[in-house]
Amino acid sequence: MLGIFKQKLVNAPKELNSPASLNSCIKPKLSHEILKDFMSCNSSNAFSMCFGNDALLAYSTSYKPSINHRLFSGLDNIYCVFLGGLHNLSMLNKQYGLSKGTNEAMFIIEAYRTLRDRGPYPADQVLKELEGSFAFVIYDNKDGTVFVASGSNGHIELYWGIAGDGSVIISENLELIKASCAKSFAPFPAGCMFHSEHGLMNFEHPTQKMKAMPRIDSEGVMCGANFNVDSQSKIQVMPRVGSEANWATWG
Repeated sequence: MLGIFKQKLVNAPKELNSPASLNSCIKPKLSHEILKDFMSCNSSNAFSMCFGNDALLAYSTSYKPSINHRLFSGLDNIYCVFLGGLHNLSMLNKQYGLSKGTNEAMFIIEAYRTLRDRGPYPADQVLKELEGSFAFVIYDNKDGTVFVASGSNGHIELYWGIAGDGSVIISENLELIKASCAKSFAPFPAGCMFHSEHGLMNFEHPTQKMKAMPRIDSEGVMCGANFNVDSQSKIQVMPRVGSEANWATWG
């Protein structure tokens, strides 16, 4: 899986961009070069979707037992790449009034759309209800919104970084991220969700801020940052009222 989102869409944490990338012998690549690398590595079973010049999703099916289950779905101009699986999918489909055959990617789209448009339930509570190992990326082409989440058990690893043109790159392929972003990359933190306008938060501890911790690579160079819950902080949250409390406008 590969997601590429231009700066105008995504306000990524500034700590993700390492100054060491400018001095590294490996320079960050441009978006079209990264897509070319992804497609060449998955030439027989991959496709990509471009949304103007602002966003791109690329996807390849899993063909090895060791690779996490992958799904891609789109509905009403909302697109989702889902990795992993949900143990309680049947219960969630029943709760949301969806058919038994609805897969994880389609469920995530339906849940996102419901919360965006009319649901009073906060996003962190929805994510806490997902049982299993998962990570997903949503692109809402109607609103120009990017939403990313990774399960709290950390079994499905995602990585994010900054390309040579400032775009945010998201993938589960660590080698692709390393080759694409030089020193400006990091693991996407487990148990967290990221919204393109409102930033990064931990859905297990939604009232506490995230803190960037310097990450040093094997060469002793600062390489992006790890993001952890700051146990000493507390976010002042207004009471959630009606449909304003949704995935599109939390906090």
